Amino acid sequence: METTSRVAQPAAAEGGQQVPFARRTVDGYLLAPFPWYGLDEAFTGPRWLMQVGTAADGAVEHGSIGHGDEPSVRSENAAAVDAREKFAVVVTVAANPSRRSADGTGLLEATSVSSAAWLAGVGLLSFTWPGQMDHSLRDDWLEQQTETAWALADDLAGPAWSTLSLPVDGVPTSFHYRESEFGWVLAGSTPVGVHVGAYGRGMSAYGLGFAVIKDVAAYA
Repeated sequence: METTSRVAQPAAAEGGQQVPFARRTVDGYLLAPFPWYGLDEAFTGPRWLMQVGTAADGAVEHGSIGHGDEPSVRSENAAAVDAREKFAVVVTVAANPSRRSADGTGLLEATSVSSAAWLAGVGLLSFTWPGQMDHSLRDDWLEQQTETAWALADDLAGPAWSTLSLPVDGVPTSFHYRESEFGWVLAGSTPVGVHVGAYGRGMSAYGLGFAVIKDVAAYA
């Protein structure tokens, strides 16, 4: 699969409890040579920066914008958490072909809709923890599920995915969509040179729309 480099998972604290993600500054977002996407103006709730990802040469390749409640890790009290948590995270991925690194010594991996699907799938996993799982087993579970997300993203035409049409800058756009017990994931492309992925819980994906963020610095 053509995709970006794999993104490190949020660190776990002593005893296996996952540390909430650190709020990032806007600096990395402003360095991106592509537009950022978020939910469109129909969404009136909180919006917040998460993190950006870079290629081997340091160029910004993707990043995430959160909407709604800042998610906590889904754990043994999942029902109580899900009852109050409603969030959607939009992942923007630059649409890059395979290309030479800045120093000319090698090739950087290409990006595709599968890249957006995998990043969204792993993003959802970072806030997921099956009920009754021992803390010491979570790393093994997360590694296994990450590999599963990788395989699913590499088979967007497979039975795990359905098709969902959602507006992007007001234009109906086809997305690959799947649901799991942990939430939903979707991915598609835009006409402005980026791929869009998203994941969430507690908010229905069917009523969402996406639009270019006019001023990402306003989210800082």
